[in-house]
Amino acid sequence: LTLVESGGGLVQPGGSLRLSCAASGSTPGPESYAIGWFRQAPGTEREGVACISINSYSTDYSDSVKGRFTISRDDAKNTVYLQMNNLEPADTGIYYCAADVHTHCPITDVAYWGQGTQVLVSS
Repeated sequence: LTLVESGGGLVQPGGSLRLSCAASGSTPGPESYAIGWFRQAPGTEREGVACISINSYSTDYSDSVKGRFTISRDDAKNTVYLQMNNLEPADTGIYYCAADVHTHCPITDVAYWGQGTQVLVSS
């Protein structure tokens, strides 16, 4: 499975971005995996921020983004989205999507990683 993130960029505090994670190339298809979004700021460890189970059965968020970020998936397009609103400088980092070997959240056993997309929140 190949995962390709896009949608990162520079945004002012309080602004919004929508990240996309396009999946392709596996059997079973990407609709069979729980997908998570992670981020890594300079000098810190990678942290999970959101997860969505197959069939959008359930979602899960870290406390730091709950109420501001929304994860969704469109299996017809093999794409998972992360809508990020009311962004803060602390949200700055490289954002990665990942596919878990399991079908439901939480993400515990990543089988595939994307290459990441940079998000910079700054005035």
